[in-house]
Amino acid sequence: MDRYDEGAHPRRAAATPDDHPLPSADASDGSDASDGPPPSADGPPVGASDVPDHAPAGITALSLRYQIAAALALAVVAVGALVHLGMVFLHVAPSNTLTKQHGRAVDDWIYPEFEQNWKLFAPNPLQQNIDVQVRVDLRTGEGGVRTTGWYDLSALDGADIRHNPLPSHTQQNELRRAWDFYSSSHDNANRPSGLRGELSESYLRRIVARRVDRLSAEVREGTVERVQLRSSTTNVQPPSWSAEKVSDAPVYRVLPWWTLSRNDVGTGADA
Repeated sequence: MDRYDEGAHPRRAAATPDDHPLPSADASDGSDASDGPPPSADGPPVGASDVPDHAPAGITALSLRYQIAAALALAVVAVGALVHLGMVFLHVAPSNTLTKQHGRAVDDWIYPEFEQNWKLFAPNPLQQNIDVQVRVDLRTGEGGVRTTGWYDLSALDGADIRHNPLPSHTQQNELRRAWDFYSSSHDNANRPSGLRGELSESYLRRIVARRVDRLSAEVREGTVERVQLRSSTTNVQPPSWSAEKVSDAPVYRVLPWWTLSRNDVGTGADA
């Protein structure tokens, strides 16, 4: 071997007959696993499938039909999100031409699931606990009437919500909103102000009628003659580090007695 052959790229020596022996007759049937095309010095073996270095990912990896379906689904989600944001914006925005013309559609979209209010962040947020309570007149076996004690309907809702990761809208807001509706449409003497007052009274009475059976076994098995509601309002006590002093005595607002009728769902079939 001369000096040229010892460089960075030495010449390959000529093959000799001993380097590549001829296949024997025993291997002519192709059973030898080593038979096959020799590997190429510049790449993968001859006949190997061509695999792209970067396979498609995401939606591009799907067939055309599924790509179209995924694109349509994303478009529907995007349009729905834009519509929802627009409705919320119109709901909280000051009165304008759009809200005057399409206010009913905006309210139908927002209420009751997406209601927005500022009571938590207002300068004077709610600082009172309001419990709605009820008592009933039961008809006795002797033909008389016995009045039960007060049952706390708000506490029953609170028990259903507590430790429940997904409480229903009914458990959270039905009774509370009904009482707010009644209070805002009646004066201090419990006189209704127009048709809204009569509607709020009917709505609240129906809610109570549907919940009477949950009060106790005595009420559930007896015959309800009348029901009476009251609210118990208690101030939330300030923190220990505050010098503010507020009364912790409850303030009651007692409503008149209501007679349940057949139209009131839940009870009152015998009234």
